Amino acid sequence: MMALGTIDLGGQIDRVWSAIVSFAENFARIDLPFLFAALALSLLLQLCRGHAWANALRAAYPGDAVSERGVVGAFLVGAGMNGILPARGGDAIKIVLAKRSIRGASYPAIISSFAVLAPFDSGIGILVLLYAITRGLLPAAPRLPELPAFDISFWAAHPQLLLLTITVLAIAIIVLVTVLARKVESFWAHLKQGVVIFREPRRYLRQVLAWQALGWIVRFASFWLFLDAFHIGGSFDNVLLVMCVQAITGALPFTPGGAGAQQALLVVALNGPPYAAVLAYSVGQQVAVTVWSVAIGFITLGIVFRAWDLKRLIREGREARGDPEPGT
Repeated sequence: MMALGTIDLGGQIDRVWSAIVSFAENFARIDLPFLFAALALSLLLQLCRGHAWANALRAAYPGDAVSERGVVGAFLVGAGMNGILPARGGDAIKIVLAKRSIRGASYPAIISSFAVLAPFDSGIGILVLLYAITRGLLPAAPRLPELPAFDISFWAAHPQLLLLTITVLAIAIIVLVTVLARKVESFWAHLKQGVVIFREPRRYLRQVLAWQALGWIVRFASFWLFLDAFHIGGSFDNVLLVMCVQAITGALPFTPGGAGAQQALLVVALNGPPYAAVLAYSVGQQVAVTVWSVAIGFITLGIVFRAWDLKRLIREGREARGDPEPGT
């Protein structure tokens, strides 16, 4: 019996070691020119989105109150910090830095300005998700609880709890909005100020939506190059599948950047390439993008804002999101 147990244990060790070697081999075969081009496009994507956000804020604060350099810099820092901070902590930093870059800005207006980017992003995200579902690119619902990612498997295994959580959050938001509406009239004025560009449809289409559309095109090209860099093979279906997976895991705040959940979904959803190749691609892309974004964020934080105290920035941002009018 002991000999049999020893043989089984040895087989397990051999299989694990073989998987590690296969993963390392796939990781070492990265096509660096494609990888660097993909990273450059990921930076261009953030610049397009940052410029769209700056245009929305420029409509809220006309004249020369808005610093393009400061707002785009705040967007880059926030995007980078979201890669290492859970619960999208980078957005808190983004809020504080953007406020510092606009004369006379208020936190409610800065926070509400995020909504300007939401309609187009949500619409494209829904279309990508519907395409992935109708094409059968995503794993079937019964398989979700089996995925090796807590973010997905927990909620998939407890749908009633998920529904209850969403309901409680919705009620809490409604109650909060009602209380604020009764107590702070100026709060609503600032909220409306952040989305004032919606009153000028042509300006919105030209200065916000057009830049967002360009950003999505750049995102598509970037993912295609990442797939080629890791020898998975860029294709229309594969790119949309990756975009869909990132959208799903980005909404799960348990881990920075949805780490773990992305790997679990992609390994199941990407058919054709070997398991080790898909895992090397998924891990490699996330690590490369995270390191690149964090590096850009810290460089921007130092050069543009001359600030290094992340804890203080996060604390100020979270206070701003919880109390839109600090000091009142």
